[in-house]
Amino acid sequence: MDIGKINGEIKLFTGNSNKDLAGKIASCLDEIAATSSESSIKQNIQLGKAEVGRFKDGEISLKIFEPIRECDVFVIQSTSYPVNENMMELLIMIDALKRASAKRITAVLPYYGYSRQDRKVRARDPISAKLVANIIASAGADRVLTMDLHSAQIQGFFDIPVDNLTAMPIFFNYYSNKFKDRSDTMVVSPDIGSVARGRTLAEKLNINLAIVDKRRSEILDDVSEVGHVIGDVSGKKVIVIDDEIDTGGSIANAAQTLTEHGAKEVYVCCTHGKFSGDAVQKIENSPIKELLSLDTIQPRNQSNKIKTLSVDKMFADAIFRIHEGISVSSLFN
Repeated sequence: MDIGKINGEIKLFTGNSNKDLAGKIASCLDEIAATSSESSIKQNIQLGKAEVGRFKDGEISLKIFEPIRECDVFVIQSTSYPVNENMMELLIMIDALKRASAKRITAVLPYYGYSRQDRKVRARDPISAKLVANIIASAGADRVLTMDLHSAQIQGFFDIPVDNLTAMPIFFNYYSNKFKDRSDTMVVSPDIGSVARGRTLAEKLNINLAIVDKRRSEILDDVSEVGHVIGDVSGKKVIVIDDEIDTGGSIANAAQTLTEHGAKEVYVCCTHGKFSGDAVQKIENSPIKELLSLDTIQPRNQSNKIKTLSVDKMFADAIFRIHEGISVSSLFN
């Protein structure tokens, strides 16, 4: 089908994964439409009237209370904890909207679940990220809008268009304002896999990059050992950047290692803050001075060290551009 400009009315729906973010995206989209000369969107944008509940046996119940025939529909749903519950909500909503004759359906996934399982590391491993891509497309989604996929190759798992936004502009703006004098500041990649992300931030801030040599345990997936630091962090304020933080063990160990190597202050930023289990306690007990996370995942566990910024404006701008048939790529800068 034509993936350019859709003349139908725009409508936004959300499941239960991150209602606060969905509401903020709707408000931002309304502001963008009101101030843009290119807008064909009617004013007073609100989340669509729908109810996502449960039957007595736990099955998902969905009721949509407004017509969506020939509309350009965006379903905002992070497939985060509880992952399978939120994934099924997304799929059922897409299926219902497709059967109700929506003109185009865009799955807006601020966080894309199962993204860490993107290749076979050991014999007989699943590639769950590819399986999820197939399921979303089979349910009826026409395109996907997400942010900071765990690996860029996941875009190729889809046979429909994928816009993968980056949180880099948010991090750059925050730290360029926080550290006016960056002569004693460095960016640190917490492992080899995050070097490209760390290098991008370092180049934008015009500072040096160091790398923590981290090795995953062959027995326990959530356990890692820090080897050594590649680069001199002695006397430096370091910014450790990662795409997501789950149990917090790896980032706490990295912060401890950096401190032992002479780092003056340790700051951490991540796009997706899962903070599973006792992650917050690990962060509290670590040398981390501040951890900056985005609200792609509904905040569950918080601490005084954790600061949250919103991705509402970036997603609202991307949704506006997709609806109006305008290039989204400029947002990547």
